[in-house]
Order: sequence, then structure tokens, then C-alpha cells
Amino acid sequence: MVVEKGYLCSGASGRNGGGVRAQFSSETNVRLMQESLRICRDFAAEMKINVWFRQGGYLFLVRSADSERNLVASVAVQNDCGHPTRLLTPGEAKRIVPELSTEGVVAAAYNPNDAVVFPWPFVWGYAKAAQSLGVRVRTFTEVTGFRTHGKKILGVLTSQGEIQTNRVVNACGAWSPEVARMLGVELPNRPHRHEICSTEPLKPWLTPLVADLSNGLYFSQSTRGEIVGGISNHDVPDGIDMESSAKFLSLYSSALIRTVPKLGALKVLRQWAGCYDLTPDQNPIVGQVDEVEEFHQASGFMGHGFMMAPVMGKLLASHLAGDVDLPLFERWNLRRFKEGRLLTESMIIG
Repeated sequence: MVVEKGYLCSGASGRNGGGVRAQFSSETNVRLMQESLRICRDFAAEMKINVWFRQGGYLFLVRSADSERNLVASVAVQNDCGHPTRLLTPGEAKRIVPELSTEGVVAAAYNPNDAVVFPWPFVWGYAKAAQSLGVRVRTFTEVTGFRTHGKKILGVLTSQGEIQTNRVVNACGAWSPEVARMLGVELPNRPHRHEICSTEPLKPWLTPLVADLSNGLYFSQSTRGEIVGGISNHDVPDGIDMESSAKFLSLYSSALIRTVPKLGALKVLRQWAGCYDLTPDQNPIVGQVDEVEEFHQASGFMGHGFMMAPVMGKLLASHLAGDVDLPLFERWNLRRFKEGRLLTESMIIG
């Protein structure tokens, strides 16, 4: 059974830019995302729903010597994993996107296998397929607490009544700490508002999703022609907040015009926000906790929860069904924060 507080896609799954990439700095993330890309590529055929999968690649830009060194190391990891990323000069990046201004850019990386999908039908496709196998999806059903005995879960209390179960997966994104706290479990993740905007449609001209690691800018062109993108903004309210701000639009438009000057006259159609789910070491929290039996975590995916969900859902389901221990669930376990085993991931955008 899936319990959703609002409607399907009311949270981060319906508010993200739809990017799916394997350009990461750690081997674990690269290999996971290679499988996620495969799932996304075959999704429409398997689930019988169009998710507007567009494999135009990701083009990363860097503007400092330190960032260039990190990018070189990340590209080496990706190629060792069989994800053929090319390190580019600014001039070579401009050949991929001729409209690009490379002023201040010192290096770039491009991989044509990375992609973009439309998030909404992706979620709908999963829900419909799950329901056909007997899964019940309860929307507009809020979790209000748990019934327990010692370390065991006996039931989930909701606004629509109790669900009797002894196994729970907490995959609530930025709301996960709130749910975990009902069982006395403290998660270190915190929500962070992230905004996106969409412009009037243009004729197709932009093939890859372009991302600037210096400021978190990213943008791509949808199949309908809109330019869809966002940028880092550290000056946002604490806690869950999904309001829009004028400051975001100022930051985003300035960075976008700096990167592609011809977009200066473009009209914005709409702007919206969702919540990233941030952890102290920029890596997820996955697996069972020590404090409560059969309370499994799948949160803290930063801004990468949507793109990692296909492969992580598959792995977590296999783990729960077969009770097979995977090294990944130990690597990303909550206890690493108490034990000081923090991880690193440098290719973070937005």
C-alpha cells in the first residue's frame, strides 16, 4: 500500500525538472544512474505511457581551477564505469550549443546518454502498473502516527483509519524527518526550497540540458519548446516552503542571460517551487534504522530523488522481498552520521 498525503505528484516528484543523468563524482552514483537511465529509456514501452523521454545529454560548465580539477576526476570515474563522458574546452562546448557564451568558462563535460523525462506521467505510469499488481494507492491520506510495541511497528495511523502492518518504508522526501520523528527516530535531513520557471515556447534549438556548477544554474528545452530551469538560492526560509520569490527570478534570469545572451527577451510563463531533501554529506539515507524494527528509509536524495527513484525503488523492493543485504544499504545507512563515516559527492546542481 502507498499512502500519499496529497495527490500523486503533489510533492517533489511533480515539481522537479525531470533530469536523469549518470554524470556524478562517485562510482556508486554513476553505476546506479546508469541503471536508472536504462529503466527510463524503456519505461514508455514497458508501462504503455509516454513520458517524453529525450536523450539529449547533459553539458556541465565550470568556471574555476578547483572545479575543473573536480570535473576531470569525475569524468575519469564516469568513463571507468562505461559512461562515455567527454571533457571539453570552452570552444568545444560552444560547438555543441552554438548560442552559448563561454566567457568565464574554463572547461566543460558532455555525455549524450543523459536525458530528461516529463515527471508526471512517469509517476502515473508507476502507480497504474503497481495497482494492476494489487498495490493500493491511498491519496489524500495523511499519516498521523504509529501503533507500536517495544521496537516493533504494529500499525500506521492515518486520517483515513489504521493500516495494520509491521513494515514501513519512509520515502517522503523533505517530509521524511517529520514521519520518522513519530517513531522517535531523528533524521539529519532538512528541507530546502528550490524554485523552477518555464518560459514561452521557442522552436527547438537546445539539445542538452546545460548545468553550471559554479552557481547551480541548469536549463533545458522541453519537447513543447519551453526553457525550463532553476538555480541555487541559499536565501530561503527554513522548513517546508513551496512559495515563489522574486529573488529567484532575478538570480535565474541574470545567470541564464549570462550563459545564453539571446534569451534576454524571453517571456516567463510560470514559476513554481518544491523542496530538496538535503543531508549533511549530500548523500541519501537508505535502509533499516537501528531504533525501530522494519522501519526502512529512502530519503535525503538532495535534488536527485526523482532520477534515482527508479533504480532505488527496484533495489529496495528486491531487498525487502528477498531480505538480501546489499552493501549500498550499509553505505547509506543512517548510522554513518553517528559513526563519522560521511561521504562526498561534488556534482550537485540547483
